[in-house]
Amino acid sequence: MWLFLAFLSATLLGCYDVFKKHALRDNDVIIILWLNTLFCSLVFLPFVLLSATDHIEAGSLFYVPIEGWEVHKYVILKSCIVLSSWVCGYYGIKHLPLTLVGPINATRPVMVLLGALLFFGERLNIYQWIGVLLAIFSFFLLSRSGKKEGIDFRHNHWVILVVLAAVLGALSGLYDKFLLAPTDCGGAGLDRMLVQSYYNFYQCGMMMVVLFLHLRGLHGKFHWDWCIILVSLFLSAADFVYFYALSMDDALVSVVSMVRRSSVLVSFFVGGYVFHEHNLRGKAVDLALVLLGMIFLFIGSNL
Repeated sequence: MWLFLAFLSATLLGCYDVFKKHALRDNDVIIILWLNTLFCSLVFLPFVLLSATDHIEAGSLFYVPIEGWEVHKYVILKSCIVLSSWVCGYYGIKHLPLTLVGPINATRPVMVLLGALLFFGERLNIYQWIGVLLAIFSFFLLSRSGKKEGIDFRHNHWVILVVLAAVLGALSGLYDKFLLAPTDCGGAGLDRMLVQSYYNFYQCGMMMVVLFLHLRGLHGKFHWDWCIILVSLFLSAADFVYFYALSMDDALVSVVSMVRRSSVLVSFFVGGYVFHEHNLRGKAVDLALVLLGMIFLFIGSNL
């Protein structure tokens, strides 16, 4: 069941990337990002209110428990990590082809694995090392594909922002593992609905401050697009399914994380078709190497 949910989350996440790219066209990044956090918060606000008034029973799928500062401090830190990743990623995806951004984001499981190596003392087996090396090689090939479109990976600050967003996203994935793991396994043992609901609320509050400061000296360009709402809906659904999969006792976090990155297939092919991006054949080879690396990571993680 959790594996099916991981693939469903990947599909929803791929659609989210496509809608996000469309919503950012000719729109100010900060305004779109604030609207995304606002609509995501509105999606989960009814669950919080209904849970607080006992209209949703404890233990049910959408129940949000009431907790104090000892729990919320962990969620606030997650909000800071995710929002930093989003700011970098939104600016990057606005100015770069989606068919370049997607494969870069698909290397996150490699970063999660390296993070586990550095922070948790985990050791990589031969299959995992092959996956890491393939991901590094595919990144080199992506840089060559980017040069054909006038994008220099070493000096293009939009590429640097996308890479930074991927690193922060990987850090968030490691942190999710800690937040949702039971306390007897060294985790914080937080409720998944509490994490997803309140990290959206905290992000919205942070973005309101950023938006106020942003608009004081600049009138951001904005026009309404229904894709803006679809961005929030598909992201909320993808994250809900993701957290639900992680909360299952037999779920393998490393596998869920890798499967979720297969969202790049949706964003790559749909995005390439919708936005008429160039050099798809060459970048498809690069993407294939990324996916091959993920397969080796999958094999290595299940030995």
